[in-house]
Amino acid sequence: MKKYLFILLAIAFLLPGCELNEEPVSTIDKNSVFSSEEGLSAYSMSFYEIFPSPTVQGAIEGGYEGFGAIPTDYCAAQSILPFVLLNGVSENTSTGWNWANLRNLNYFIVNCTNPDVPEEVRNNYIGLARFFRAWFYFDKVKTFGDVPWVDRPLDPQDEDILYGSRDSRELVMEKVYEDLMFAAQNITRTTDATQCTYVTKWAVLAFASRVALFEGTFRKYHNLNLATSADTWLKRAEDAAYEVMQSSGKRLNPSYRELFTSNNPPTTETILAITGSESLGIMHSTNWYWSTGITVTTHFIRPFVCTYLQKNGTPYTDRPGWQYEDFYEEFQNRDERLSATLRYPGYKREGNLALPLLNGIGRLGYQMYKLCVDATAPDAAQLSTHALQVIRYGEVLLNYAEAKAELGTFTNDDWSKTIGALRERAGITGGLTSKPTVVDNYLKNTYYPNISDPVILEIRRERGIELSFEGVRFDDVRRWKCGNLFKMSWTGMYIPFINLPLDIDHDGTHDVIYYTDEAELAKADALCNNPNVYKVAVSTNPDSPLLQVHPAGDGVGYYLAWRTNEDHLKVWGSKQYLYPIPRAALNLNPNLGQNPGWENGATNDGN
Repeated sequence: MKKYLFILLAIAFLLPGCELNEEPVSTIDKNSVFSSEEGLSAYSMSFYEIFPSPTVQGAIEGGYEGFGAIPTDYCAAQSILPFVLLNGVSENTSTGWNWANLRNLNYFIVNCTNPDVPEEVRNNYIGLARFFRAWFYFDKVKTFGDVPWVDRPLDPQDEDILYGSRDSRELVMEKVYEDLMFAAQNITRTTDATQCTYVTKWAVLAFASRVALFEGTFRKYHNLNLATSADTWLKRAEDAAYEVMQSSGKRLNPSYRELFTSNNPPTTETILAITGSESLGIMHSTNWYWSTGITVTTHFIRPFVCTYLQKNGTPYTDRPGWQYEDFYEEFQNRDERLSATLRYPGYKREGNLALPLLNGIGRLGYQMYKLCVDATAPDAAQLSTHALQVIRYGEVLLNYAEAKAELGTFTNDDWSKTIGALRERAGITGGLTSKPTVVDNYLKNTYYPNISDPVILEIRRERGIELSFEGVRFDDVRRWKCGNLFKMSWTGMYIPFINLPLDIDHDGTHDVIYYTDEAELAKADALCNNPNVYKVAVSTNPDSPLLQVHPAGDGVGYYLAWRTNEDHLKVWGSKQYLYPIPRAALNLNPNLGQNPGWENGATNDGN
């Protein structure tokens, strides 16, 4: 938390500019900043403001636009998010063309030249600034594709840049990689023993593996025909991840859940985290958001729940009768991350049974609690203090595995050290030492019909499960060119009947009544042994706006379903792999040009 105190100090003399050509530090303070290591350190704390706030990080896949939510394919939301909703986005609604953070970074890099400060010290802080510049530009390229590359503070006479065209993705991403390599070579901090909130050399390399994997696979599956090949970027991802694996001293933390519920995140695996502090008044809303459903957040759909393996390492969908297993049954003998991610049968908070909120956030039966502590006090808004992961070693293993698999160089030993190790932590006992040779047809047909390599399929399975709700899924689906997954129907758990009380966790007490009308509810209520049973209105009409129940195919039971009557409003077209340049930016500089398909106010119409 010391960093936050430094940020307050930095704010005292930083004057952030509002235009590309405004200086972020007043001339009178320039010498006090750049003439000593203390000044450089204080200034550098302002760089961290580029990271999302704890509340935003905790809700990044939560389906709530107020926290900058992004679409995911494995979750249902309260409603269809604008980027997937027919006509929900255009250049007139697009945002994100903001350059304030870049001005701050460039000003520092250009002015950090005072010879009174040793060169090694200056390069350390320049490296930190260049890491954050790479972070800034990677986000811009993911969002908009081609963007202007600016590596110095601009003057009003720099009209060729201020009113020029965008630079190519090829140029910008090469500059991003150069920034990351400079940072990795010059940042001197290699450990952050307390909370992992400072950028270290290993954070840079881990992030570099993320960036390079994104760029390599995006180029491979989108056929951009750029000068630097997909394989070059994939090798960069492999190399960066390998250095972290070999030299950082990081390893998998024995407890998966502990990674997401500790005020001081386990330094065994955590590489970079966002933390809170009650004493400093730095708290976030993650527990409130995911535990109460006040803002009605996202929840898993059953097709993704079915991708979690059995403990013996075989697909759940190989289990006889899997289609008709209820809430209790489908949690038995599964990958332990399923019960570390979703409220499970028997889950308790402070001694009290805590089933999914079946009449709200857990309406499909699957309520996420991975990012929540078990204590109930933080359920009040803005009272959470536990750390939120930004970069961790588990992701590095996945980046390494995927890069090598895409390059065709992945070995059984690689599998054992990466996917096998992650699965072993999750309680899986089979298939840990050798890579798969047989395709899981459920995974292929449901999620990745264009992939026939069983290794790549399994790595994608592992990535979705291991990193769920950590903010990477939207990018993963887009780089794999699988955007149609965002159109999946929102179907939930199997229930054996309606209009009767159900004991979904098999503990002898009724938990919920799904009823179709008041008369049926009255009859079911008379048979119920729990006065606090959930009572949830449902409809068998597929066009109903209520929670729906769809016949499961066994002649008896149903699958819960949400807003499937609006499936026709979910759209994905080729232009949606990039966002439109905001109209306000084009008004200031028409030479930016619009991304293909978004010209002249065009909306996300599925084309």
